[in-house]
Amino acid sequence: MKGKIIQIEERVPLLKGIPLSIQHTFAMFSASVLVPWLFGINAAIVLLMNGVGTLIFIFITKGRAPAYLGSSFAFLSPTFILLANPNYGYQYALGGFVVTGLIFAVVAIAIKFVGTKWIDIVLPPAAMGPVVALIGLELAGTAAKNGGLILSETYTEINPQFVIVFIVTIAFAVFGQVLFRGFAAAISILIAIITGYLVALFMGLVDFSGVVNAGVFALPNFMIPKFSLEAILIIVPASLVVISEHIGHQVVTSAIVERDLLKDPGLHRTLLSDGISTTLSGLCGSVPTTTYGENIGVMAITKVYSVWVIGGAAVISILLAFFAPASALINSIPGPVMGGISFLLYGMIGASGIRLIVDRKVNYAEARNLVMTAVIFVVGLSGVYVQLGDVKLTGMCLATIVGMALGVIFFVIDRLKIANDADEPD
Repeated sequence: MKGKIIQIEERVPLLKGIPLSIQHTFAMFSASVLVPWLFGINAAIVLLMNGVGTLIFIFITKGRAPAYLGSSFAFLSPTFILLANPNYGYQYALGGFVVTGLIFAVVAIAIKFVGTKWIDIVLPPAAMGPVVALIGLELAGTAAKNGGLILSETYTEINPQFVIVFIVTIAFAVFGQVLFRGFAAAISILIAIITGYLVALFMGLVDFSGVVNAGVFALPNFMIPKFSLEAILIIVPASLVVISEHIGHQVVTSAIVERDLLKDPGLHRTLLSDGISTTLSGLCGSVPTTTYGENIGVMAITKVYSVWVIGGAAVISILLAFFAPASALINSIPGPVMGGISFLLYGMIGASGIRLIVDRKVNYAEARNLVMTAVIFVVGLSGVYVQLGDVKLTGMCLATIVGMALGVIFFVIDRLKIANDADEPD
């Protein structure tokens, strides 16, 4: 099969399709289960809803767009804000996720009729890049705390064993990205987690009792969402980031499979699928979903674009959700391991924001671009906040709103031709 292109609608023989599907499962696994681990919820419900969401995506797009829906990192920062508030808990974040999915659906309908150009007006590349970067940069301290590198409520002293596990984990993650080849490169993060886990196990830092005592099958932990205006306003600004990410992923996938997926099945269908998946995840106690770049990378490497393979990966994810030892094993991973992984992943999210700026060729010789990026970074990282009654907006959420406001204002200025860099008439 090496070198042969397996197109979107082609079926793969079962004996070849199973390992190809497992490969996709591995590609998304480490990043997708990291999100529930950070939120302190059971990973089983996330594996279940990721699989269900992917099958929904395949159904609504009529099997014409290969994509795997995994856990979105864009909502980490606003969710942590809610979890840190004693008046709220994860159920209120779920309410925000439900509304976010509905926003995706509304935007999908708008795209159906008016296209996508308005997104660059509301949040142009000079704003979108730093907003994406803030998703990772805001969470850098959290990664260090999880890894036990700095003192916190969890770690009141620096444990040298934690530092060793952290260093081993991040070393495999970093150098694996550069040195591993083929399939190993696609699952380098998973390899780093396994290696770090084994080192932690050798040092006696792993509580393996949950895995030993786990039964064979168990129902995922479902959770009912609660709704609060403050929680919703904190969560939903991240939705525009995911929408832009979704569009970018569809553009990249189109180039890989050499088909215009924005037209067939249509961006409105792919985004609607993501919205339904996110809303359903919020209703069931999971996390928001997004199309996964890791799985796009697997397709690019293997040249296997079949939605039947993607669907197989979704089924495997669903089966894992009901396999109790899998969830227990994930929950037993110690902080220094996930801290080492998140240390790199958060940095990569920050770097992806910079990459967006480079790829979109943002011209910083133009004052508006320089000012917009500078203001968003300062607003997002300074700790400044806006209190609107019971609603407190800060960090990436406030920075997104500021970026959107600046984008609209600069657009109006351009339309009125009153900017000092406006073209002079001949």
